[in-house]
Amino acid sequence: MKLNIAILPGDGIGPEIIKQALRVTEAVCEKFGHELTYKYGIVGACAIDKVGDPYPAETHELCMSSDAVLFGAIGDPKFDNNPSAKVRPEQGLLRMRKSLGLYANLRPVSTFPTLVHKSPLRADLVDGADFMCVRELTGGLYFGRPQGRSEDGDTAYDTCVYSREEVERILHLSYKYARMRRKKLTVVDKANVLCTSRLWRQVAQDIEKQYPDVETEYMFVDNAAMQIIQWPKRFDVLVTENLFGDILTDEASVITGSLGMLPSASIGIHTSVFEPIHGSYPQAAGKNIANPLATILSAAMMFEYAFDLQNEGTIIRKAVAASMDAGIVTEDIASGNKAYSTSEVGDWIVDFVKK
Repeated sequence: MKLNIAILPGDGIGPEIIKQALRVTEAVCEKFGHELTYKYGIVGACAIDKVGDPYPAETHELCMSSDAVLFGAIGDPKFDNNPSAKVRPEQGLLRMRKSLGLYANLRPVSTFPTLVHKSPLRADLVDGADFMCVRELTGGLYFGRPQGRSEDGDTAYDTCVYSREEVERILHLSYKYARMRRKKLTVVDKANVLCTSRLWRQVAQDIEKQYPDVETEYMFVDNAAMQIIQWPKRFDVLVTENLFGDILTDEASVITGSLGMLPSASIGIHTSVFEPIHGSYPQAAGKNIANPLATILSAAMMFEYAFDLQNEGTIIRKAVAASMDAGIVTEDIASGNKAYSTSEVGDWIVDFVKK
């Protein structure tokens, strides 16, 4: 099979972790006989520095012509600490999502036995937790208009907008993934307060009739936030709108014990993007200490969701699990044991795949 992917390392630790994920991708393609081609593009703060645009036209064209995008991270303190900056790295991310039609963000949340002790929750609550959050990614407050501030700067406003088509699209996709898992879907909204949430619930109640084999439940977002902490193992697939999804997925990611372990996929109309959920971690940039496992697992999702190559994704997951069992991990999850560098972890996983 021919795999044509775009590589967007981004900022901070992005280039280091992407390098290891690409090495693993190359090893998998060599093992299974796939033909891999790839090109690099710039995005985020590094793109602002080079061309003044966080998502240049050349990068967009590269993504559009690729079967999938492997993405690192964006962000830089010089922009984070400057609220008056007119151009920001995050603008590039939002524009990429909108331009590529990345309407669904998938974040699987599963625990690793060697990390259960690092979770802020009791081991009996999180051990065995395995659910997926599906976040609508191109609507809601982040993209609604009008948006801005009054002339005197003392009043600010954002607009939350959703159409029936947007809600139907994300719900059908969520039911598809629920059918592939344990056949339970939790629709998260705030229908007791928000008009957009009442549209979500109305559309969901119409659509659930088409999926009688899937158990559908409805939950207000504040209750969902509480139950993810109290009973994380009760969930299978959760689907929600953009802002709620942003908050809930970050909350859910922490219960596993490490942000550095969780991948994500953004499913799009034109192509799909695969990236770790952690940030650019600029303090660690260039030190060869960043955890590459979330990015490597994002490559596994790329094989599975972009190319429907399940065996290829499985071998990467096995390699990651084996590296953790063997203690070949970076300092963030070494728990006082020997810590390995970013490249050493990559070396070990590449060798596992080849053998």
